[in-house]
Amino acid sequence: TVQAQALQSSQAGYRFSRGVHPAMAERGCKRAAELMRSLAGGTVAKGMLDVYPRKFKSPTVDIGEADVERIMGIRIPLKQIAKILESLEFVCMPLTNKREPRLRVTVPDHRMDIGAGVIGQADLIEEIARVYGYERIPETQIADAMPPQRGNPSLEQEERARDILVNAGLQEVISSRLTTAEREARSLPPGAPADPLPYVTITNPIAADRVALRHSMLASVLEAAATNLRFTERVALFEVGSVYLPVAGEALPQEPRRVAIVLSGPREPQGWQPADRALMDFFDLKGVVEALTDGLHLPGVAAEPGEHASFRPGRTALLKIGGQAVGAFGELHPLVAEAYLGANPAAPVLAAEFDLEAVLAGIPPRRVTTGVSRFPPVVEDIALIVDEGVAASRVEALIRQAVVETQHAVETQHAASLQVNIRLFDLYRGEQIGAGKKSLAYRLTYQAEDRTLTDGEAAKVREKIVRRAKDVLGAELRG
Repeated sequence: TVQAQALQSSQAGYRFSRGVHPAMAERGCKRAAELMRSLAGGTVAKGMLDVYPRKFKSPTVDIGEADVERIMGIRIPLKQIAKILESLEFVCMPLTNKREPRLRVTVPDHRMDIGAGVIGQADLIEEIARVYGYERIPETQIADAMPPQRGNPSLEQEERARDILVNAGLQEVISSRLTTAEREARSLPPGAPADPLPYVTITNPIAADRVALRHSMLASVLEAAATNLRFTERVALFEVGSVYLPVAGEALPQEPRRVAIVLSGPREPQGWQPADRALMDFFDLKGVVEALTDGLHLPGVAAEPGEHASFRPGRTALLKIGGQAVGAFGELHPLVAEAYLGANPAAPVLAAEFDLEAVLAGIPPRRVTTGVSRFPPVVEDIALIVDEGVAASRVEALIRQAVVETQHAVETQHAASLQVNIRLFDLYRGEQIGAGKKSLAYRLTYQAEDRTLTDGEAAKVREKIVRRAKDVLGAELRG
């Protein structure tokens, strides 16, 4: 039945889910007969034939002043309680054989929402409070001080991640958690392996395309981006939320937290000032990802070339924290972009999806900072020619390692006091360096905590960097 299955997708279902009392049949017949007599000139026959072998007994509820006071916090005279309930068509009979005067209340036929026992008593007190007036219930000051607020580190870290993405220029979307397997399948190109996990379905869906709990956060944000790109040329969206993954033998699914990002269109929106109208590419997305990891102060972060079915081959990276992959980002696969935006999208779509719980787990419990040096830095540029397949992150890691190895060679009071900042500022490919090669130019900033470094001391670090880059990567110093 509708009531048993709690299906309320229609007006009739909404009505019948609350029940229809059998005694209402007689009233309905009488009303129908009266309408036929008054409107159609019919003649009402005398009497009524009613096959009703097992009569429905209306529930009764016992209630007293103490019961009302326990819930409402104020004492209402029993006579006033009876008056309120009788005005709502409840039948009240006083109980005289009790120590405390009480009422036995019979629920009218049309009030199928009133239960029996303790639940029915709470229902009646709610009716009494409604008629008596909530504004007449006096305010009571809390006797004790409010307990101190306890921190929620996971929630605070998640909010921090949201703030970082907003500061990076993205807008947060909140999409429905309900979807279908067919809708989520659009986030994979045709021929890609389908999601092997079954979906958690609901018995009373609000729509035909909202029948299951989502597996992918990326699919939800791609739908939002596709909708927005019908009206604007640029989107920069993200969403933080849960996905629902069934576990064999478990009644409830796992609900890991995910974060998804989608970028597409020009780097800057058109305005009254000159704007950068170049289309966003992989490195714009990588910058957003780095803003997130840097803002969370995550150690051991690396972006390595990888593969993901939703992303374009050769333009996909895996985000690793402490050597563990936590997600992927890159340019959306052309067939996936076509599924959401139609043929020939105006701009490439950049997307990412990460396991937010794994990302936040990488935040160190305590962050150690170094004081700002009072002494001026030494700044120099260095350009290394490496093979095309060598990642810039690998070169940067090598430079940092070379600095660590030469710290003892620099005559400072504390070897660990030598600080270095590394920034890649130029990438060059061309005939001057040959085919299959690229030039990576870095700006190095050296600084000591106890004194001003000399050019000779900085040169020792530079020589170590060049020598190690040649030995490990076969790199050459570009003149």
